[in-house]
Amino acid sequence: MIKIPEVLQKKYDLLLINSDIAPDQYGHCKKWLRYYLDFCKKYTHPYAKIKSLFLFLEKLKEKKQTLLQQSQAKKAVELYYSGIEKSESPFEDVPLHEIHEDIKLLDSKADKNPWVLAIEEIENEIKLRHYSKKTFKAYSLWAEKLRYFTKDKLPETLTPDDVKEFLTFLAVKKKVSASSQNQAFNGLLFFFRHVLKKEFGKIEGVVRAKRKPYIPVVLSREEIDCILQNLQYPFDLVVKLLYGCGLRLSECLKLRIHNFNFDHHVLTIHDGKGKKDRTVPLPESIRDDLKDQINRVIALQVTCSRPIMISERFRSFWGTVM
Repeated sequence: MIKIPEVLQKKYDLLLINSDIAPDQYGHCKKWLRYYLDFCKKYTHPYAKIKSLFLFLEKLKEKKQTLLQQSQAKKAVELYYSGIEKSESPFEDVPLHEIHEDIKLLDSKADKNPWVLAIEEIENEIKLRHYSKKTFKAYSLWAEKLRYFTKDKLPETLTPDDVKEFLTFLAVKKKVSASSQNQAFNGLLFFFRHVLKKEFGKIEGVVRAKRKPYIPVVLSREEIDCILQNLQYPFDLVVKLLYGCGLRLSECLKLRIHNFNFDHHVLTIHDGKGKKDRTVPLPESIRDDLKDQINRVIALQVTCSRPIMISERFRSFWGTVM
């Protein structure tokens, strides 16, 4: 178990005194802080990142700790965060000779754990492909969970059988949803192919999480007409574009005049989901409304006191300029 340096103990005592935590809970907070730092040391997680706290709480759940104990631990570590939010390490101002042998990994020259390097490689591969931050967060989290499931087995020694057992564990023991199990499969497939440079192979015999039947709610044509009749400009035009062209809300609000091609009756969407472009047909019923909106935007820019140094075709369809 890690030994907390005296300087850090004094700092944490001061944080406890200035907090709203009852004095009879101080001992519990110090205990959970020690457990948290020991967890970060064991698995080489950053000491001052919220992701480490999330993984720590996940570990407590696996250890069957009660909700009260999990709440105590969360509050203790969050208090610790509040005192070091400007520091990269909780020990940066503590002399090295005051630190116990168990935390020598804080030395910048210490070799990194192979799993730390693997997670960093996942981040690099995600950035290389311009995937979103949420994708990295999800994929790295599943890699971390596989690490705990295999009891810190070295990444290069992992096999598809380990993944098969892990996916079955998620469905049978954890009872995760089908979407979560599929996300875990995709994340670990990415991990094997692009980080471990291994062929994933066929994963057969995995217990699949049951997907609950879902019947989507679809409005009738009369209900859509009723909604549109009760919307005012410009919201009615936004909804007409969403419904008539199948756009996402963010795509609709980013439209510019040059996206519309009235000669060929198509609308071009640039940088949609997955950074892909696509074209969709323009409904004939809103053709005049779209042209009226363009004329309003042009008139608005003409009356603007500030000169606009931009081609008219690249102006925002909704009246703002890039």
